[in-house]
Amino acid sequence: MIKKIKKLLKNQKGLTLVELLAVVVILGIISAIAVPSIGNVIENSKKDAHIANAQQIANAAKLAKASGLKNASGNTESYTLDELIEGGFLDEIPKSPTNSSYNSTYSKVYFTDTVNNVTVKQVDVTLASAQNNFFVNTRTVSDSVNDLTRNHVDQEGDATGETAP
Repeated sequence: MIKKIKKLLKNQKGLTLVELLAVVVILGIISAIAVPSIGNVIENSKKDAHIANAQQIANAAKLAKASGLKNASGNTESYTLDELIEGGFLDEIPKSPTNSSYNSTYSKVYFTDTVNNVTVKQVDVTLASAQNNFFVNTRTVSDSVNDLTRNHVDQEGDATGETAP
Protein backbone atom coordinates (compact mmCIF):
# COMPACT_ATOMS: atom_id res chain seq x y z
CA MET A 1 0.00 0.00 0.00
CA ILE A 2 2.82 2.40 0.88
CA LYS A 3 4.58 1.49 -2.36
CA LYS A 4 1.49 2.44 -4.37
CA ILE A 5 1.22 5.81 -2.63
CA LYS A 6 4.92 6.54 -3.22
CA LYS A 7 4.53 5.59 -6.88
CA LEU A 8 1.55 7.95 -7.25
CA LEU A 9 3.44 10.78 -5.56
CA LYS A 10 6.43 10.35 -7.91
CA ASN A 11 4.10 10.43 -10.93
CA GLN A 12 2.70 13.92 -10.18
CA LYS A 13 3.17 16.51 -12.91
CA GLY A 14 2.71 20.27 -12.76
CA LEU A 15 1.22 22.54 -15.38
CA THR A 16 3.20 22.86 -18.54
CA LEU A 17 4.00 26.26 -19.97
CA VAL A 18 1.52 25.70 -22.81
CA GLU A 19 -1.32 24.90 -20.38
CA LEU A 20 -0.51 27.96 -18.31
CA LEU A 21 -0.41 30.14 -21.43
CA ALA A 22 -3.81 28.80 -22.54
CA VAL A 23 -5.35 29.74 -19.18
CA VAL A 24 -3.89 33.25 -19.37
CA VAL A 25 -5.23 33.73 -22.92
CA ILE A 26 -8.71 32.55 -21.90
CA LEU A 27 -8.75 34.93 -18.90
CA GLY A 28 -7.64 37.78 -21.18
CA ILE A 29 -10.47 37.12 -23.62
CA ILE A 30 -13.04 36.99 -20.82
CA SER A 31 -11.80 40.26 -19.32
CA ALA A 32 -11.76 41.96 -22.74
CA ILE A 33 -15.44 41.12 -23.10
CA ALA A 34 -16.52 41.86 -19.52
CA VAL A 35 -14.82 45.22 -18.83
CA PRO A 36 -16.58 47.24 -21.58
CA SER A 37 -19.90 45.64 -20.69
CA ILE A 38 -19.55 46.73 -17.08
CA GLY A 39 -18.68 50.26 -18.22
CA ASN A 40 -21.87 50.42 -20.32
CA VAL A 41 -23.98 49.19 -17.41
CA ILE A 42 -22.61 51.95 -15.17
CA GLU A 43 -23.17 54.65 -17.82
CA ASN A 44 -26.72 53.45 -18.53
CA SER A 45 -27.59 53.41 -14.83
CA LYS A 46 -26.44 57.05 -14.53
CA LYS A 47 -28.61 58.01 -17.49
CA ASP A 48 -31.56 56.17 -15.97
CA ALA A 49 -31.02 58.09 -12.73
CA HIS A 50 -31.14 61.41 -14.64
CA ILE A 51 -34.38 60.31 -16.28
CA ALA A 52 -35.90 59.31 -12.93
CA ASN A 53 -34.89 62.68 -11.47
CA ALA A 54 -36.47 64.50 -14.41
CA GLN A 55 -39.71 62.57 -13.95
CA GLN A 56 -39.72 63.23 -10.20
CA ILE A 57 -39.24 66.96 -10.78
CA ALA A 58 -41.95 66.98 -13.47
CA ASN A 59 -44.41 65.32 -11.07
CA ALA A 60 -43.58 67.89 -8.38
CA ALA A 61 -44.19 70.67 -10.91
CA LYS A 62 -47.54 69.14 -11.90
CA LEU A 63 -48.56 69.22 -8.24
CA ALA A 64 -47.36 72.82 -7.96
CA LYS A 65 -49.35 73.85 -11.02
CA ALA A 66 -52.46 72.03 -9.79
CA SER A 67 -52.22 73.82 -6.45
CA GLY A 68 -51.85 77.19 -8.16
CA LEU A 69 -48.26 77.97 -7.14
CA LYS A 70 -47.04 81.05 -9.04
CA ASN A 71 -43.45 81.22 -10.23
CA ALA A 72 -41.22 84.32 -9.98
CA SER A 73 -42.91 85.75 -13.10
CA GLY A 74 -46.34 85.28 -11.54
CA ASN A 75 -47.52 82.48 -13.80
CA THR A 76 -47.74 78.70 -13.77
CA GLU A 77 -46.01 78.00 -17.10
CA SER A 78 -42.61 77.02 -15.68
CA TYR A 79 -40.90 76.33 -12.37
CA THR A 80 -37.27 76.21 -11.29
CA LEU A 81 -36.02 73.72 -8.73
CA ASP A 82 -35.70 76.59 -6.24
CA GLU A 83 -39.37 77.48 -6.67
CA LEU A 84 -40.47 73.86 -6.23
CA ILE A 85 -38.41 73.54 -3.04
CA GLU A 86 -39.67 76.86 -1.63
CA GLY A 87 -43.25 75.81 -2.43
CA GLY A 88 -42.78 72.53 -0.56
CA PHE A 89 -43.18 70.29 -3.59
CA LEU A 90 -39.59 69.02 -3.43
CA ASP A 91 -37.70 68.42 -0.19
CA GLU A 92 -34.32 69.02 -1.79
CA ILE A 93 -32.61 69.07 -5.14
CA PRO A 94 -32.40 65.45 -6.33
CA LYS A 95 -28.91 63.98 -6.24
CA SER A 96 -27.21 63.87 -9.60
CA PRO A 97 -25.55 60.53 -10.37
CA THR A 98 -22.50 62.41 -11.66
CA ASN A 99 -19.98 64.48 -9.75
CA SER A 100 -21.76 67.68 -10.79
CA SER A 101 -24.96 68.71 -9.03
CA TYR A 102 -28.03 70.15 -10.73
CA ASN A 103 -28.22 73.92 -11.06
CA SER A 104 -31.35 74.91 -9.16
CA THR A 105 -31.89 78.11 -11.17
CA TYR A 106 -31.37 76.81 -14.71
CA SER A 107 -33.01 73.43 -14.14
CA LYS A 108 -36.65 74.05 -15.01
CA VAL A 109 -39.95 72.41 -15.81
CA TYR A 110 -42.01 73.94 -18.62
CA PHE A 111 -45.70 73.39 -19.36
CA THR A 112 -46.88 73.61 -22.96
CA ASP A 113 -50.62 73.73 -23.57
CA THR A 114 -50.62 74.51 -27.30
CA VAL A 115 -48.20 73.99 -30.14
CA ASN A 116 -49.11 75.54 -33.51
CA ASN A 117 -52.67 76.16 -32.25
CA VAL A 118 -53.08 72.48 -31.38
CA THR A 119 -53.91 71.68 -27.76
CA VAL A 120 -51.31 69.46 -26.20
CA LYS A 121 -50.55 68.86 -22.57
CA GLN A 122 -46.80 68.50 -22.55
CA VAL A 123 -44.32 68.79 -19.70
CA ASP A 124 -40.71 69.50 -20.62
CA VAL A 125 -37.77 69.28 -18.24
CA THR A 126 -34.34 70.82 -18.44
CA LEU A 127 -31.80 69.55 -15.92
CA ALA A 128 -28.64 71.65 -16.05
CA SER A 129 -25.37 71.03 -14.28
CA ALA A 130 -23.65 73.58 -12.08
CA GLN A 131 -21.66 74.60 -15.17
CA ASN A 132 -24.92 75.20 -17.10
CA ASN A 133 -24.41 72.21 -19.38
CA PHE A 134 -27.50 70.16 -20.03
CA PHE A 135 -27.97 66.68 -18.65
CA VAL A 136 -31.57 66.35 -19.82
CA ASN A 137 -33.25 68.86 -22.11
CA THR A 138 -36.56 67.80 -23.58
CA ARG A 139 -37.47 71.34 -24.69
CA THR A 140 -35.05 71.19 -27.59
CA VAL A 141 -36.22 67.78 -28.82
CA SER A 142 -39.97 68.31 -28.33
CA ASP A 143 -40.50 65.13 -26.35
CA SER A 144 -42.49 64.81 -23.18
CA VAL A 145 -40.82 63.82 -19.94
CA ASN A 146 -42.82 60.58 -19.98
CA ASP A 147 -41.11 59.58 -23.23
CA LEU A 148 -37.54 60.14 -22.08
CA THR A 149 -34.93 57.68 -23.24
CA ARG A 150 -31.21 57.40 -22.64
CA ASN A 151 -30.67 59.33 -25.89
CA HIS A 152 -32.03 62.46 -24.19
CA VAL A 153 -29.30 62.38 -21.56
CA ASP A 154 -25.95 64.00 -22.21
CA GLN A 155 -23.52 63.53 -19.34
CA GLU A 156 -20.53 65.22 -20.95
CA GLY A 157 -22.09 68.62 -21.54
CA ASP A 158 -24.39 70.31 -23.97
CA ALA A 159 -25.52 67.93 -26.70
CA THR A 160 -27.72 70.53 -28.39
CA GLY A 161 -25.18 73.29 -28.87
CA GLU A 162 -27.34 75.66 -26.85
CA THR A 163 -26.66 77.32 -23.53
CA ALA A 164 -28.90 77.11 -20.51
CA PRO A 165 -31.83 79.57 -20.62
